[in-house]
Order: sequence, then structure tokens, then C-alpha cells
Amino acid sequence: MPSQLSITAATAEPALLDLPWHLPLEDWPKENIAALPKGLSRHTVRFAHLEDHVIAIKETLFELAKREYDMLRRLEKLDVPCVEPFAIINNRRDLEGNELPAVLITRHLKFSLPYRAMWSQGLREATAKRLVDALALLLVRLHLIGFFWGDVSLSNTLFRRDAGRFAAYLVDAETGQLYDSRLSNGQRENDLEIARVNIAGELMDLLASGKAVDIDPTAVSQRIVDKYHELWRELTAMESFDTSERWRIAKRVKRLNELGFDIEELSMVQEADGKTVRIQPKVVDAGHHARRLLLLTGLDVEENQARRLLNDIDEYRLSHSRPGADEEVMAHEWLSEVYEPVITSIPSHLTGKLEPAEIFHEVLEHRWYMSERLGKDVPMLDSVRSYVNDVLSVRRDEEALIGPTTELIELNEPVPSGTIVVNDDEEGDWRDKV
Repeated sequence: MPSQLSITAATAEPALLDLPWHLPLEDWPKENIAALPKGLSRHTVRFAHLEDHVIAIKETLFELAKREYDMLRRLEKLDVPCVEPFAIINNRRDLEGNELPAVLITRHLKFSLPYRAMWSQGLREATAKRLVDALALLLVRLHLIGFFWGDVSLSNTLFRRDAGRFAAYLVDAETGQLYDSRLSNGQRENDLEIARVNIAGELMDLLASGKAVDIDPTAVSQRIVDKYHELWRELTAMESFDTSERWRIAKRVKRLNELGFDIEELSMVQEADGKTVRIQPKVVDAGHHARRLLLLTGLDVEENQARRLLNDIDEYRLSHSRPGADEEVMAHEWLSEVYEPVITSIPSHLTGKLEPAEIFHEVLEHRWYMSERLGKDVPMLDSVRSYVNDVLSVRRDEEALIGPTTELIELNEPVPSGTIVVNDDEEGDWRDKV
């Protein structure tokens, strides 16, 4: 019996019809499969090539696929870091006419890796903490818009590099629920406890399998609780001060902006004594620096990358100041005179190593260390050449990292003696001689 596929897609993509939907995902031929790392899943999940990009396909019940597809679209409109919903396919049948599960399709998030893939490489404790901090920030953002995740875990999260830090993305929204109002304290604490237990369990599993070392699952999983509460207080807590300390209003706003959040409104109440003022911010969204950079230059990057690029723009403005040149003019001049020459200098066969903004960030770091070592300013072009030869050329590709189809990737491949590699230490030199 021929299959009459039912396809619901966010964008028209005729190439979807060319994939072997009459086969269970486990039986798909190798030529269709994109061998990318993935986390654990209750469902069968495969990556597949589709024209010039990669899609993630998950077999599930149609009702669950439809619900998750709709939820991801809603989260996407709310500017939440999550994978992009692409399509749902139902009414699949094999060549004998037997029914096959429906599938949910999302776009593969370029330059991203599963948390489990990172943890399994025996990362340093400082790096592990930054990974958990990124997940805590994601959970705070979700709770601020009224989203209850219900299944927070390493496997349901992807990360991307963000100027030496990490940015976390939601992958699985199957159990999520979006409410019209802010979550209650009980709902938030419930989600947080799920995160703590799941993370501890996954780390214990990695330790037992020998894929992680020197990690305290209890301490690391507790860090997400502590970091979450710290962020939540900073973003939502009411603050009281004397009327003579009105400068603290601007200071609170600045702290929130530095965390990457914009404020929709600021509630201020003067107490009956006339000497005390209480303020409580209403945070509207994260991405303060990213939005500002986008307006100035058209570059769409992660938050910490944007912060770093904006700092470089400010330095450029100071060193090239002239009467009548406003911020927008100088930003576009920086884009054409500084940023674009660096990015276009990267050999084409190395462009899949890192995102352009992350490459620019690392070039700036590399130039700083070169200048410190040589005791003089190093020209940008010389810095780029050195960075490409000594750092970028020994990296693994992160745009589409190829590895075993159903297993975790191996990032710890040996590199030639004498080369420079990135160090994930939080406090130390970003480079190590090996």
C-alpha cells in the first residue's frame, strides 16, 4: 500500500520528499545519515542531510510531535534559545503497508555540541562550572517567560561557544508547558530539582562508564541550583535604599544590562517615611548586547561575543575619533576596516572550525598574548596569520563535527608537538604548549 505522507513544514522544502520515509529511522542507509554527536534520547533520533544543511529527525507519536513542534515555534517567537522547528511528517508506511511512527524534524544547530559530548571528554572543573552556569541562565530565561521545562538535563541541551564562555540551547520541549503568567515558586523549584537530579544522574553514568573523570556529581549538580538562585535574585528581587542614594537605581539597571538583560519597566515605591525607596525591575528579555550590536552592524551573534565586539568597537572609536562621526558611522567603519578583513583572511577550508564571531574573539585574545610576549603591539594581520597557523589549524570542525552516528564524539585527539591549543581553564592562560 503506497504511503500518503502528511507533511507540515515551516518552510517549503521539496527535498524532504526524497528521503526514505518508508524505512524506520534505524534502517536508513548511510548515504542519508549525517554522523553528528548527540545526547541520550527516549526516542530514535538521527541526523540527515537535506540539500545544503542538516536536520535532526525524531520518531514519536504524532500528537507529541505536533505539540512539540507548536511549542518550539512559540518559544522561537519569544526569542528563546532553542532549536528551530522544521517539519512534522505523519502517515508513514513501509513497503508492506505497516504503519511507522510520525517524525518531528528540527534544523541542526550549527557550531553546537551536546553537553554530554563535552562532559565525556574529562573536562576541567572550571569548564564544567561554566557549562552548568550556561544551563542555569537558560533555565532562568525560560522561567521568566512562564515556561516549565519538566525535563531539564544535559541530553536535552546544546551549547555553543560564546567568547570563551558557553551559550545553552533547549533541544527537547516535549514535556514543556508555557503559561500566560510567571511560574510560581513551587513550579520553579520543581523544575530546578528535576535539573539537579537529572544532571547528577547523568554525571554518575558518565563516571561509571569511564567517560568522565575528577567530577563530583553532587557538587556540580548543586551548582546549577545555587547559580540559578543567584541570577533569579539579581533579575527579580526588590531592593530598598535611602532617597539620597538614587544613584543605585542606575547601578541596578547597569548590573542587569551587564548580565545581558533589558528592562521593560522599573517599579519604584517611596515608603511612608519619605526617606526610603523600593525598586523592582521587570526584565523583558536577554540579549541586550546582541541586540545593540545587531542594530549597529547587522551582525547576529551570541551575547558574550556581542559584548566583546562592542568593546572592540569602542576602542576603535577612541583611537579613530573625529568630529561629526556618530556611533553608527564608526561601527560600520569598524566592520569594514577591522572585522571583515579578519574574517575574510581565514582560509576557506578552516571556516567550519568556529563561528566567525568566535574566531574574531580568539584572534583578539591571540593578538593580546603575542603583544605581551613580544613587548610591543602586533599588527592585526600578523596576529591573524599566527592564529590560523598555530591555533585554528589544529582545531576540530564545530560547524558539522563528524563522528560515530549513535555514539558520543571524541574531542581529545592528539595534536602535533609544539603547537598551541585552546585551554578551557577559567582563570589561566588561554593557551598551553603541548
